[in-house]
Amino acid sequence: MVAPWANDASNVLAEHNVTAEAGLTSAEAARRLATHGLNKLPEPKKTPWYVRLAGHMKNVIIIILLIAAVAKFLLGSYVDGWVLLVVVAVTISIGMVQEGRAEKSLDAIKKMLSLNALALRDGQWTEIDAETLVPGDVIRIKAGDRAPADARIIDTTNLQIEEAALTGESVPAEKTVAPLDERSGLGDRTNMLFSSTIIVAGTGTAVITGTGADTEIGRIQDLMASATHEETPLSRTMDKFGKNIAVFVIALAVVMSLVGWLVHNMSAFDIVSSGVAVAAAAIPEGLSAVVTIALAMGVAAMAQRKSISRNLTSTETLGAVSTICSDKTGTLTQNEMTVRVVRTHSHEYAVGGTGYAPFGDITVDGNALDSFPAELISLSETSVLCNESFINEPTEVGGLWTLTGEPTEGSMYVLGRKTGFTGEGWTRLAEIPFDSANKYMATLNEDTDGNRHVFVKGALGQVMDRCTTQLGANGVEALDTEFWHAEMTAMAKQGLRVLAAARMDVARDVDGLTAPENGGPQGLTLVGIVGIVDPPRPEAIQSIAEAHAASIDVKMITGDHVITAKAIAEEMGITHGEANALTGPELEAMSDEDLAAVVRDVHVFARVSPEHKIRIVRALQTHGEIVAMTGDGVNDAPALSQANVGVAMGVKGTEATKAAADLILLDDNFSTIEKAIFEGRRVFDNIKKCAMFALPANVAQTTGILLASFLGWRFVEGSDAITAPLTPTLILWLNMVVAVCLDLTFASEPGEPGLMRRRPRDTKEPLITKRYARHIFIFGWTMAIFEVGIFLFEMNVVGSTLVEARSAALSMLMLAQVAHVFNVRRINSSSFTWDIFRGNKTLGISLIILAVAHMALMYIPAMNQLFGIVPTSLRQWAIIIPSAFVVFCAIEGLKYLFKKGEDKVDARRAAAAAASRKQPLAA
Repeated sequence: MVAPWANDASNVLAEHNVTAEAGLTSAEAARRLATHGLNKLPEPKKTPWYVRLAGHMKNVIIIILLIAAVAKFLLGSYVDGWVLLVVVAVTISIGMVQEGRAEKSLDAIKKMLSLNALALRDGQWTEIDAETLVPGDVIRIKAGDRAPADARIIDTTNLQIEEAALTGESVPAEKTVAPLDERSGLGDRTNMLFSSTIIVAGTGTAVITGTGADTEIGRIQDLMASATHEETPLSRTMDKFGKNIAVFVIALAVVMSLVGWLVHNMSAFDIVSSGVAVAAAAIPEGLSAVVTIALAMGVAAMAQRKSISRNLTSTETLGAVSTICSDKTGTLTQNEMTVRVVRTHSHEYAVGGTGYAPFGDITVDGNALDSFPAELISLSETSVLCNESFINEPTEVGGLWTLTGEPTEGSMYVLGRKTGFTGEGWTRLAEIPFDSANKYMATLNEDTDGNRHVFVKGALGQVMDRCTTQLGANGVEALDTEFWHAEMTAMAKQGLRVLAAARMDVARDVDGLTAPENGGPQGLTLVGIVGIVDPPRPEAIQSIAEAHAASIDVKMITGDHVITAKAIAEEMGITHGEANALTGPELEAMSDEDLAAVVRDVHVFARVSPEHKIRIVRALQTHGEIVAMTGDGVNDAPALSQANVGVAMGVKGTEATKAAADLILLDDNFSTIEKAIFEGRRVFDNIKKCAMFALPANVAQTTGILLASFLGWRFVEGSDAITAPLTPTLILWLNMVVAVCLDLTFASEPGEPGLMRRRPRDTKEPLITKRYARHIFIFGWTMAIFEVGIFLFEMNVVGSTLVEARSAALSMLMLAQVAHVFNVRRINSSSFTWDIFRGNKTLGISLIILAVAHMALMYIPAMNQLFGIVPTSLRQWAIIIPSAFVVFCAIEGLKYLFKKGEDKVDARRAAAAAASRKQPLAA
C-alpha cells in the first residue's frame, strides 16, 4: 500500500472506501470502531509497588545500612539504629518516586489529545467525541483546533500548523494537497495532519489515516515504553563500593573470629561482640547520608542557577556527561527570528540587534548609518505595511519586547521599525493574504498625501516573477534575475531564510488588487531581499567553548534543514570548517551498526524523527558515552527517556517532555546545562572527598581493634577480655558525631579550581581507585599510629588507668580527624595555603559543634559515666594538639610524594602515547 503522503488525495479516499462529499455512514463508522478500537493511546503496563520495593531492597548500600543498623541495635545504640532505618526508608522512597516519572510522561502525552472533532457522518457535519473517530472519517479543521488524529489533507485554504512538538521546526508548517516523495521525512510531509498538532491559521479538510496507537504520537508512546533506562554512574559506583565494603567487613569478622577462637580462646559472646565492633568500625555509616545530602545540595545549587533536577541521582550523572545532544531552536538559538542582512542591488546592509526589540544599528562596510537611503526606506515601508504582525512593548522595567503574529513576518516588521518607520498615517485599502500556494502577501496602501502604492513580500521566486524592474543606485532599472538568484543562494548557504520585497506606485483611483487566480499584482519593482535567522544565544556560544574545554562533545540535533543547521553549528563553534552532517533519510538507510561506527564523528543531525533521535542516543551509549539530550517537544520525550540525562525546556517544553526529563531548564538556555554539569562534577568530587575523609578514620579504628586482638592486649587485671584502645560504644559515638559534624561539611564544599578543565570521569572507575585506596590505608595507618601510640604511652609509660588512656586515644583520634579535614579539602594539591580555611561556611560551624559535643562528652560527669571515660587532662592535651598537627604535616608529606610519583608515571605514559602516534603505519 502506498504511503498516504505519496498518494493522490482521491486515491486515499478510495482506499478507505469513502467520499469527500458524504463521509462515512454511522453504521460503517461503528463497524470500523469495533475493528480499530477507540482513538486513544493504550494504557501502559505499570509495575506493582511491591515489585519496585523488592528491587530497591537488593541494593548493596541498603543492605550495608541495614547491617549497620542491626549492629547498633545489638550494641544497645537504639537511637542510631532507628536513624539508619529512617535513612534506608528515605533512600528507597526516593528511588520509587524516580521510577514513576516514565508513567507520568505517558500520562502527559494522553492529555495532548483532542477532545472533540468535526466529522462528516451520513452527509452531515457533526461534532463528535474524538475518541470515536476511525480511519476513513472525513474531518474539517480550522485555526485554534488541535488535530484529533493523523490524516491526509484533501483540501486546504492557507492552512498552517504548529508541529514543533513533533518535528522541531521553529515556524508553522504550510500545508498543501499534492502528493510527495514516499521517502519524505516527518517534517517534510506537508500534506499530512498529525494528531495533537495545533492549527494556527487557515482551514482544511482531511481523511483520517491513523488513530490511537497508529498515529505518530502513538508511535512516540511506544518508543518511550521501549526506551531502556541505564543505571546511573553513581548507582554503579556506589553499588561496587558497597560490595567491596561488604567483602572487607565479612573478611575482617571471619579473621577476628578465628583469631579469638584459635589463639585467645575467647567465648562465643566475646567473638560475636568483637565481630560487631569491627563492623561498627569498618562501615562508614555517614557516607550514604552524605551522598544523599550532597546530591540534595547540588539540586538546590542548580535551582539557583535556573535548572530544576527532578531526581537526586541525575545531579551527579550530569557531572559524568561526555556528550550533549542539543536541540537548536530556543536552546542554542533565541527562538526569535531576526533580520540579519538586507541586500539591495547596490548595497549589503548588516542589521544589528536581536529579538523583537526595534533597536540595533544598520551598517554598511562596518559603518553605522545616521540616515537611511531611499532604497532602505522603501524596503522598510514594504516590511511594515505588507505585514500582519506587530510588536508589544515590555510591560515592566527590564522586560522583553514580544511579538504578536508569525515570527518570520514579525522579523521584517522589526526591521522597518529599526529605520524609524511605523506606518502611522498610512491606510490599508486592500490585501491578498499570504497563501502557501502563492507564497506571497500583497497590500494596497494610501500614504499621508493620498498617493497609493502596492507592496508585496514573499518567496524570492514568486515575487520576482511579478517584477519587471529593480531599484538600483540610480533609481529604477532593468531586473537582473541572475544577481538575485546568486545572492539568495549565498544567503541560504549561511543558513538564512530569504524573503523578497517589491512595490509599485499606482493611480489614486485604484481601489483593489488583482486576485491571485487572475495573475495577481504584476509590473512590480524589486526593492531587495532580507536574510532572516534565529540568532544564536551569545552565552550559548561561550558555554559550548567551555564544554569543549571540559572535553565534552556537543552535537546539534534538529528538525531544520541541513544547510541551516550546518551554518548555525559553524557559527556557534560546534563545528569548525566543513561539518560532518547526517540527515533523517540518510540515517534511516543506516543499520544500527553503521550508525554506531560514525555517530561520534557527526556533529550535526538534521531533519530527524523521534526514532532517529533515540537511535542516535543509543549509538552513542554503545561507546560508553554518558549522554545528555535536550528537547522541548513530545517528539523528544523518547530520546530524553533513553538518555542518561534528559533535559527539558521549562518555558516552551511540553508537559510530556518535562515529565520524561531528569533536568528542567527554567530559561531554556544551553549555558544553564554547562552550569548544571559543573554542579554535577562538584557533587561527585565532594562524595569522593567524604570517602577520602571517612575511610582513613575507619581504617584507624579498625587497626586499633585488630592490633589488640592479634597481639592479645589484656590491660584489665582479672579479665581475659581483649582490651582495644576504643570500645565499640566510643567508636559509634565518634562515628556519629564526626559524621554529623565533619562528613556532612563536604557536601557543601565549593568546586576546586580547574574543575571544568578536566575530562569527564570514567564511569567504570570505582569510587575508590587503587591510587586512592593506597592513600586511605596509609593515611589511616598514620592516624592509627598516633591513636595507638598515645594509648600505649599512657598505659605503659605514664602509668595511666585504662579509662584515662582510652580518653586520650579518643581525643587524639578526634583531633587527628579534624586535621585530616584540611588535608582532604585539597586532595589533589597542597593544603599549605590559607584557602583551606575559606569557601565553606559550614565547616566553621561544624567544628564549633564538634568541639562542644566533645567537651560535653569529656567534662560532663553523666556523659563520663555513660561512655566509661574521664576528662582529658591538660598534660594529655599538650601532647595531643601538637600530635594532631604532626598528623596533618605527615599526610601532606605523603600527598606530595604520591603526587610526585604519579606525575612521573603520567609523564611517561604521555611520552609513550606521543611516540606511538609518530610510528609509521605498517605496510
